[in-house]
Amino acid sequence: MTALLHPTYFGSIANYVALLQSENVIFEVCDNFQKQTLRNRTYIYGANGKLLLNLPIIHSKNGIKSLYKDIKLEHQFGTLKNHWKSLESAYRTSPYFEFYEDELAHLFEQQPQFLLDFNFECQSIILDCLQLDINFKKTTNYEVNPSENITDYRNLVNAKNKITGVDFKPYPQVFQNKYGFIPNLSILDLLFNEGPNTSTYLEAQASSLL
Repeated sequence: MTALLHPTYFGSIANYVALLQSENVIFEVCDNFQKQTLRNRTYIYGANGKLLLNLPIIHSKNGIKSLYKDIKLEHQFGTLKNHWKSLESAYRTSPYFEFYEDELAHLFEQQPQFLLDFNFECQSIILDCLQLDINFKKTTNYEVNPSENITDYRNLVNAKNKITGVDFKPYPQVFQNKYGFIPNLSILDLLFNEGPNTSTYLEAQASSLL
């Protein structure tokens, strides 16, 4: 099976289920950028519940839609450094934060220019943490309706979409005693809480998603 996915900012668990369980992967890089999607946001489990981490972008002054690959990040607010502080606050006491800290911290010390390139870099680090080697291609043009041999998972990028057909199995989360289990957060939540068992968890969800 070939999966068509959007590159996302530390993508959702559902996104990584599709990525891990597909024989072939194609990433959509020819679409227009859309606001309020996981292209530039991710959700973690903070002390007060579900917490949004949003990457501000430089908006077009003429109001014309921009291609995702042309979107530049805004750094004057020190957003990435603040995101790392939020991650430290949320996951410092998790079982595997310190185990992966050195591999991830440098990402938040940068000032990357393009959102798409940064998302691919984040994904590469996550795959390294999981010791996974995923071969993928990138689209060369945008198709509303991909060919029949491609499973279209581009809808997973929509932050407000409720993922149907998946009963995400609970795993221990730092603040679950306060707010209960929150499913389908950023892959970082799963990584910091499950560590080397992350891949096993993703594989266990596959039969219901794919």
